[in-house]
Amino acid sequence: MKLWQKATAVKQEVEEFTVGKDRELDLFLAPFDVLGSLAHTRMLHSINLMPAEDLALVQRELKNIFREIQEGKFTIEDGVEDVHSQVELLLTRRIGEAGKKIHSGRSRNDQVLLDLKLFIRSQLQETVADIRELFYQLISLSEEHKNKLLPGYTHLQIAMPSSFGLWFGAYAESLVDDLILLQAAYKISNKNPLGSAAGYGSSFPLNRQMTTDLLGFDALNYNVVYAQMGRGKTERNVSSALASVAGTLAKLAMDACLYMNQNFGFISLPEELTTGSSIMPHKKNPDVFEIIRGKCNKLQALPNEIALITTNLPSGYHRDLQVVKESFLPAFRELQSCLRMMTYMLKNIIVKENILQDKKYSYLFSVEAVNNEVLQGVPFREAYKNVGGAIANGTFVAPDAVNHTHEGSIGNLNNDNIIVLMNQVMQDFNFQQVIKAQNELIAD
Repeated sequence: MKLWQKATAVKQEVEEFTVGKDRELDLFLAPFDVLGSLAHTRMLHSINLMPAEDLALVQRELKNIFREIQEGKFTIEDGVEDVHSQVELLLTRRIGEAGKKIHSGRSRNDQVLLDLKLFIRSQLQETVADIRELFYQLISLSEEHKNKLLPGYTHLQIAMPSSFGLWFGAYAESLVDDLILLQAAYKISNKNPLGSAAGYGSSFPLNRQMTTDLLGFDALNYNVVYAQMGRGKTERNVSSALASVAGTLAKLAMDACLYMNQNFGFISLPEELTTGSSIMPHKKNPDVFEIIRGKCNKLQALPNEIALITTNLPSGYHRDLQVVKESFLPAFRELQSCLRMMTYMLKNIIVKENILQDKKYSYLFSVEAVNNEVLQGVPFREAYKNVGGAIANGTFVAPDAVNHTHEGSIGNLNNDNIIVLMNQVMQDFNFQQVIKAQNELIAD
């Protein structure tokens, strides 16, 4: 079944090539296609394009289909092109002619764009929840290990004292900035394109504000041409936000791989969370962190991939946009799995104590020595030369204490302030509006 099919049959080779992976990928969109139809048909009734008796039949059966999707009983049959066709086919089979009326005032263009935006909203909500859990795990570790020092590096050379409190806390604050980008992506996605049809509106007197309210959107995509121009742009902006989160995870995973290396030896994991070698019996490999790093590096390439697919498209719909779905739709689950595994691994991490007592880290304290002289009235440049000379002639003696008290330093992590930032960002998402609207749409 094809919503656009007329009298002439399309060659099988053309059909297979153009449909591509749409039937498989559209399963991601199935519940959102039904939600869109629930709102759209109520709007059609309000403008006298669907009688009350037809609306009752359509609404009842759409809710049944929604439940089937949630229970994993929904499939797109062979010969059916996409999720929109499958839903309409099921309705027509089950309730007859009323099922054929649901497409009035819509095009597949605004239908799939709506499905994508509803899907993005839902997946961003899940992603934000996973980020929040990882954030608080990092904060907890930062507080637990705040007094345990480790080397800080520049150019991968030992530089100055750091701490596990700083290390874990740094990634927690990084996630706050990532969430700000996700929030911008969420706001871009949380606008209703329904009613833009093929990109030029409809001659029906559609009530677009009604569907906006029913679906819990913040606002409309008002201009119908721009609503369609948003396809591709929305995915690119959202993928950029996902890539920012992925960048934080990839860097944390890389640090963890380094710190588990025997030449560092700062952290370890229970043996059951590592893997071995087929030839080297001593190996305890950080495979989870390596897979997270690889997957997140791949996710960081996604914005460029989408940009290259869409960069030279003029206004209006183009089939190229279908290709974007292949990389974009699965990206959320990939990132969510990485977030969840990172949280799980960190719950089991083992931190080494007294790392800096090893003499090879003595020079980490050279800046402390310079600063101590400055505090005694020695000009900085003179103090710098004094300590440099002591290092050169082998007489340098490392201080036995680190006194960092300013905001965000070893002795003053400011984790409470970072939590305040996180809470402020979380409050601005306003997920409850969307949850309330969806619950009202599917309620019996």
